[in-house]
Amino acid sequence: MIISGDPFDPLRNGPSTGDPAAVLDDAADAGPEAELRPFVIDASQHGERLDRALVVLAPEFSRSYLQQLIEAGAVALNGRAATRSSAKVRAGDQGTIELKPTPQSQAFRPEAMELNVVFEDEHLLVVNKPAGLVVHPAPGNWSGTLLNGLLARDPQAMLLPRAGIVHRLDKDTSGLMVVARTRAVMDALVQLIAAREVARQYVALAHRAWGGTIVRHVLAPIGRDPRNRLRMAVVESGKPAATTFELLQDAAQGCWVRATLQTGRTHQIRVHMAHIGHPLVGDELYGGAAAAGLARQALHAYRLAFRHPVTGAALEFHAPLPADLVQALARWSLRYNDREWLTSHAP
Repeated sequence: MIISGDPFDPLRNGPSTGDPAAVLDDAADAGPEAELRPFVIDASQHGERLDRALVVLAPEFSRSYLQQLIEAGAVALNGRAATRSSAKVRAGDQGTIELKPTPQSQAFRPEAMELNVVFEDEHLLVVNKPAGLVVHPAPGNWSGTLLNGLLARDPQAMLLPRAGIVHRLDKDTSGLMVVARTRAVMDALVQLIAAREVARQYVALAHRAWGGTIVRHVLAPIGRDPRNRLRMAVVESGKPAATTFELLQDAAQGCWVRATLQTGRTHQIRVHMAHIGHPLVGDELYGGAAAAGLARQALHAYRLAFRHPVTGAALEFHAPLPADLVQALARWSLRYNDREWLTSHAP
């Protein structure tokens, strides 16, 4: 079930084109034939806009897409074509909507995959995500995501927004994520993250020797890059963002640092590291380059700590470095012993 109006739901974004006819043509190429779905407006929807009522009746489609179907004449209400999304509906109104499958509408499908679950109880689970795994369905990745794997692993996840995912890691970032298994726990975890009561530490390999003080506190607002909408950037109009960086080891080619998030902005560590002159190895979007045998961004969420929202127990998890990062450190003559490092570098 997709919760309508959820601002974080990737399916709420809708198609990028503004041409209703083009949307219908694109949908026709999506596979199965169109479905003519009848509907009746019940009392709870009386007085609602037509597009809002249809979101409840066809929750697997985005409101934006449904609006374009209305404009294209694919919705009939009381025997007549309805072409205004803002038209008010009344209890007892009857109609049909011609629904053509889109990649978005089929994204919330269970897909069996092997997940590295490091902790699980009836309330939540903690996953060690590998690099290369996308967290949410999105353009270009409508399947094969962590969300799809969670739906296959636990049918109850279908009842939760985003299958219980409360925070994200970029596709090429590896490491720990917490996932809720009930709506109450999901809401509680979101509140803990907003209150900065979930500790998240990362390690990163970056270009250029560190120099200067071992610990740096970066306070720099982050927003969409006005010159490249695919990037984030430090901009005055951005949202407040704070990261603490600590040098762990230095090398002639670059530095091995720990990053502690104080806020949770999109690409925050990557943007802040580039901002202070140390783009991450492999992070071409923010000025990094392939090096030390790594083509992906050298970022790993190694520590996650929080208080269990139901039992109150203090939970702390560590994810050992993946093999590609261990090998990259060795290429730059940076020493690393997994057991020793995790104990000696606990915050």
